[in-house]
Amino acid sequence: MNTGSYTYRLFSRSDFSAFWALFTDNLINLIVLSGICQFVFQMPAEIVYGRIVPGAAVAIIAGVAVYAWLAKRTAEREGRDVTALPYGISTPVMFVYLFGVIGPIYWSTQDAVLAWQVGIGAGFMGGIVAAMGALVGPWLKRVTPRAGMLGTLCGIALVFIGTVPLAIIFEDPFVGFASMIIILWGLIGRFRLPFDIPAGLLALVIGTAVAFSLGKASISFEGVGFYPPLPYVGDLIAGIQHLFANPELFLVLVPVQIYNFIETMNNVESAEAVGDKYPVGLCQVTDGVGTMIGAVFGSPFPTTAYIGHPAYKRMGAHAGYVIGVGTIIPAAAFFGLLAFLNNLIPVAAAAPVLVFVALSLITNTAHSIRTEHMAAVTIAMMPHVSSFLVTKWGSLMGALAASGVEGLPSLGDPALTAAMLQQGAHYQGHLALSQGAILTGLIWGAIVASTIDGNFRNAAGFALAAALMSSVGIIHAASLQVPTLGPVSGGYLIAAGFLFFYPMFHAGKELENRKVVVEEPSIAPGA
Repeated sequence: MNTGSYTYRLFSRSDFSAFWALFTDNLINLIVLSGICQFVFQMPAEIVYGRIVPGAAVAIIAGVAVYAWLAKRTAEREGRDVTALPYGISTPVMFVYLFGVIGPIYWSTQDAVLAWQVGIGAGFMGGIVAAMGALVGPWLKRVTPRAGMLGTLCGIALVFIGTVPLAIIFEDPFVGFASMIIILWGLIGRFRLPFDIPAGLLALVIGTAVAFSLGKASISFEGVGFYPPLPYVGDLIAGIQHLFANPELFLVLVPVQIYNFIETMNNVESAEAVGDKYPVGLCQVTDGVGTMIGAVFGSPFPTTAYIGHPAYKRMGAHAGYVIGVGTIIPAAAFFGLLAFLNNLIPVAAAAPVLVFVALSLITNTAHSIRTEHMAAVTIAMMPHVSSFLVTKWGSLMGALAASGVEGLPSLGDPALTAAMLQQGAHYQGHLALSQGAILTGLIWGAIVASTIDGNFRNAAGFALAAALMSSVGIIHAASLQVPTLGPVSGGYLIAAGFLFFYPMFHAGKELENRKVVVEEPSIAPGA
């Protein structure tokens, strides 16, 4: 409770270190989406750096303003320091929009402008779906065990935020290792650096300096200019009209935005796990409205409360780090400096910051839940491993085709699937797990945690919800469909029935959660 003598400072010394970590996270996303739009989808620089990037910056400003205000309000209400929620472009959803919405339009029409228009239309409609998550978000947060929510985030952190950047480091070890050792020393080990230099800043400087010495970085002012954010209402309307004329695109749009508001809910839970409690419904509305504002100003890409709040909390950040990002990123966007930074900072120099965020989230989760719930966290991570495998298998097939290999079967071809199974690659099972991975991880984490606690009806409710979602294609399917009772949805129904009815016939001590130590079988000769 506020004692009346407490004053929350928006900026603290620790915000400087946290700023460089969050700035790097947002910068990498903007660099990646700019490169794909310009060089894969052949969008002119005028659209990429003149519309998309400034629009994304406007969305970041809108969200940062709300999250900084929320931090100030929460701190003054509770009379203690809090860390604002990090915010920016949602990394997983960004890739879905790139290759699930914008890419198909470009490849089918070869019209980069139309692809952009449909992208911002999808972003606007998706923002509505994300904001509607506020209607169910608070209730979902009450009934979902923390292990399920944090476990599925740990899966994303492990494979996409941690493993992929670590691979980038090993692709360019001179640059990556030089930056990584600074992050290891200053952020993970928490040792003091000379002159109290923020570890994130020093890592970028050292990595970039090594890259310069090796000829892997350059200074280029191409693309630098003034790009004021402007509303593109006519283009937005054209994109929305194309969406409704081709409703199959909603089959990509709706599930991924359900993912987005679930991700926000999970990230709010991760903040609460380290002591900073924010209203999940308001956060979901903020993310949805921020996405819609970004779409009006030219950005197709959804925004969200970021994974990684525990890492910034550990640094001792207040709200200044998000305010800094909400100032510097837009300045770089409006003056075309993103192209300059794209040439200047090698990805391998920035990648160690993402590895740190992944490590912090996973280790914090282990400390914030009961030990017996680690089984729930572990199973919640597994669908994301499948998602990673399926994504990389698809990339492999694309690479083979691009290198000129002819007669390739498509991924999912029955003969190829059978051949992969013979080699121990369970494509069909991994594909099912990968589709809606964040929801699947959350559901299985919740089922396991609820079962461990003896809350069988709650576990049954999640199994039933999974049956319904799988029957319409929200999870375990490539697209939405007419409700169908298939093998997976039928399996969930059996699990739900067992969890609901079996406890009725076995009361008392028979349902005690006994902590039994299972001895490993002997492998001695003759056993």
